[in-house]
Amino acid sequence: MIEAELKARVLSPDTVTRQLDERATARVEVYRDTYYDRPDGSLEKADQELRVRTVRGAETTRTVLTFKEAAVDEGSGSKPEYETSIEDADAAHAILRGLGHVEVIEFEKHCRNYEFEAFGRRMLATLVRVPEIDGTFLEVEALVDEGDVTVALDDIRAVLVELGIELKELTRETYTGAVATRRR
Repeated sequence: MIEAELKARVLSPDTVTRQLDERATARVEVYRDTYYDRPDGSLEKADQELRVRTVRGAETTRTVLTFKEAAVDEGSGSKPEYETSIEDADAAHAILRGLGHVEVIEFEKHCRNYEFEAFGRRMLATLVRVPEIDGTFLEVEALVDEGDVTVALDDIRAVLVELGIELKELTRETYTGAVATRRR
């Protein structure tokens, strides 16, 4: 499946939060993301990502292993995504290191997740704050087949407009890049 996704910097987080609260019940979670690469950086060079994410919610903690292939849509950065649940986060980290992968960066994301239906498709909107980066971001995504990426992105743009996000606020800036720059 392709994760068709657009991300924007949010200029009025309180307004967007209120509008999303009207659409769905928020799931407040903290993500602890650890990104891995091969020692030669070949995953990054190929525009691929390998991540272990531990998600802490009010009542549960879960861990997922994610691999993302290179972007299939350059404008949005939408990528094929493969994700699976991991029972033991420490074991997942040990396996990746044992296979020769190296940790590139680790950071936290504070998220308010909203799942809803729009334009006939399931969508996930996530308001994101990364403590090391200034500002609030909004990610809106839908999982689609490769042939549906363009239409899904149009639907996502329409949701963003409904939420008062101007298309000039869209960004391809990555959290990994922004955190790495901040730490330098």
